[in-house]
Amino acid sequence: MSRADWSRRRFVGALTGTAAAAALPACDDDVPADAPPSPGTPAASTGPRRGSDPSSGPRPLYLGTYTSADGGGKGIGTAVYDSATGRISGTGTLTGVGDPSYLAVHPDGRTLYAVNEREDGAVTAVRLSDRKVLGSRSTGGAGPCHLSVHPRGRWLLSANYGSGSVAVHPVDASGALGERTELVTHTSPPPGPGQQGPHAHQFVTGPDGGHVLAVDLGTDTVYTYRLDTGAGTLTGTSRASTRPGAGPRHLTFHPGGRYAYLANEVDNTVAVCAYDPDSGRLRIGEAQSTGTGSGTSHPAQILVAGNGRYAYLANRGHDSLTRYAVEADGARLRLLDTVPVGGGFPRQIAFSPDGGLLFAANQGSGTVSVFHVDEDSGELRSAGEPFASPVAVCALPL
Repeated sequence: MSRADWSRRRFVGALTGTAAAAALPACDDDVPADAPPSPGTPAASTGPRRGSDPSSGPRPLYLGTYTSADGGGKGIGTAVYDSATGRISGTGTLTGVGDPSYLAVHPDGRTLYAVNEREDGAVTAVRLSDRKVLGSRSTGGAGPCHLSVHPRGRWLLSANYGSGSVAVHPVDASGALGERTELVTHTSPPPGPGQQGPHAHQFVTGPDGGHVLAVDLGTDTVYTYRLDTGAGTLTGTSRASTRPGAGPRHLTFHPGGRYAYLANEVDNTVAVCAYDPDSGRLRIGEAQSTGTGSGTSHPAQILVAGNGRYAYLANRGHDSLTRYAVEADGARLRLLDTVPVGGGFPRQIAFSPDGGLLFAANQGSGTVSVFHVDEDSGELRSAGEPFASPVAVCALPL
């Protein structure tokens, strides 16, 4: 992938809308006096269950951005949100982390991780108790755009979009990262239509815990690896191909563990996938509509509610959120509706820990939208005016 192509990927969202109207107030690396303590349990990647978080009052929210973009942030944005109303209030900026475009938290809730989405890619660990940067490690590739923590908390998984590779780093008892234990580049199959090379876009753990899956937009493939949880190495076990030119971007699992849902960025579709926990094999089903019509739209991220009854898709270009009913124990998606996201180019979406709120990071408008999620109907209701956050590419509510 050329430097020009990579830069265009990073900043295309910023060109589709207005830059952030206001930046978060600056602060130093110390915890602000009014900041709440870090929680002990992070939000689940496939959607939390109601009542999973008994705490009330202000909750922490961390915001990813591009520090090297015009109008971008100065680091990881820090904020709090009201778990009842969804209202966000900015508290400052965690500096010392460059281009933190995607964020994840350790299962114990004590350490925050960020990709450094640059040509010389890296991942950075931050201790949340005092906001100390614990250091960065090279991902061995260009433009890392996604990372996740293995459920056991010992391994950090990251995806290098620019070089089409995935990396594994050890996590020590303090939450700091060790030297990379694995780097695998996707060399086959050949790139799909319109692509010049592999583009790893996501790297996540399967519900069985023993397999990890890499979604590659450039090769139209989802790769399954077995992770050696002692050595941090990967062994390829299978791969599943989408239809040519689909451009798979993000995968999420149904709570039942037998099905997953794949968002295809390039051809504006989603697909239901069957998953075998024993082998890690994924079977990708037929392409389905996103409900965005004939205009240009690029699906970004798909989530499933913790009760397994509804799925939500962020659509960039159409600037909406699609709601699906999940049927047949996870085997089927039924399109229900789309609602305006209230911002431009929604890059990423996330649930609050209790599942009552959905956050959308709108890269193009530099805002974060918040919606109340109705547990019974799955309907989304706006929580009010979006919150201004420079080049908002990730919102991580804890």
